[in-house]
Amino acid sequence: MTGRPTLVVLGIAGRLPFAGVAWQTLHYLHGFQRCGCDVTYVEDTGAWPYDAERNAVTDDPSYTVAYLSRLMARCDLGDRWVFRAASQGRRAYGLDERQLHRVLARADALLNLSGATLLGEDYLRVPVRVYLETDPVRSQIEVAKGDAAAIAFLGAHTHHFTYAENLGAADCGVPVERFAWIPTRPPVILDWWAAGPPPDDAPFTTVASWRQSNDIEWRGEVYRWSKHVEFMKFIDLPRRVPVPLELTLACGDPDAVRLLEGSGWRVRDALALSNDLDPYRDYVRRSRGEFTVAKDQNIRLRSGWFSDRSACYLAAGRPVVTQDTGFGAAVPVGRGLFAFRTMDEIVESFARITADYALHARAARELAAEYFDADRVLGHVLRHLGV
Repeated sequence: MTGRPTLVVLGIAGRLPFAGVAWQTLHYLHGFQRCGCDVTYVEDTGAWPYDAERNAVTDDPSYTVAYLSRLMARCDLGDRWVFRAASQGRRAYGLDERQLHRVLARADALLNLSGATLLGEDYLRVPVRVYLETDPVRSQIEVAKGDAAAIAFLGAHTHHFTYAENLGAADCGVPVERFAWIPTRPPVILDWWAAGPPPDDAPFTTVASWRQSNDIEWRGEVYRWSKHVEFMKFIDLPRRVPVPLELTLACGDPDAVRLLEGSGWRVRDALALSNDLDPYRDYVRRSRGEFTVAKDQNIRLRSGWFSDRSACYLAAGRPVVTQDTGFGAAVPVGRGLFAFRTMDEIVESFARITADYALHARAARELAAEYFDADRVLGHVLRHLGV
């Protein structure tokens, strides 16, 4: 293919108008622009709009439309986006329907980020259709179980990318059937996260949802989705390490907050932090590093999944201590990035970081540049697609 490729990205930034999702979306949109693509963002999830100011689902799309307008302006897509409002019969905001159809008619490829959209007839006309999953395991298990709806949904795409970078390895228990999965990882625009040294008393932090339900059964085992299960295994950690630990949580359980605080954790409200992009980014850059856990599904099945949020910490030059999902097969650990299974491994990781923080901060940024730089990650995607 010659010339400037035309790419449509389908996403969920308006459906989930929180900073973590917004940064993930922007990294893809601007990253593809930097790779030379002509990009249009389309949101068409079939879900009614969510108004974050009222914390309510509504038939009024005005909050979502205004939010997406501001977001798209951050990557110079002020006139290249569409929101199809399910509450209004899929009425188009941003570009109108006629303009959208013209974009789709000339599109070289379509990227369905996080499987945001069920591909209808207008999307199926695009010759290259990419399913890019940011949360693996469920889709692979559904296919292995013969779930007809999951198979049809995935089958509507011509290419399948996944953050499960350990998929197919001998130690990975995620089933691989029917589809040829291509490993990828979170892209980061490095310039957006560059930061100086943090304050000396800055905590190790993370941003997470405390309790969620999306468990799945496979071969007689139930694999958990909610991160609270993993955090509880290490609830005494603040008493074992020489640095403050802070959890910024979406958590509606005051008893859980009291338990965490009683165990030495600092706890903040994630919703207050996540309503805008800049406070979220500032929070990462003011942190000393990240301590976090992963989902049981990725840990026990060793999918190789890695967090897009953790990639942002690395890009800011902040060391990351995170639960082992098998990602060490793709990204080196031990300098700037540490993978743990046990409490003793966490304690050892913090001892190494505090013994030479400057070394591990530099290593974190170098890892981001080598393994998560958007030019590299998305260039790899485009080469697979032949665009």
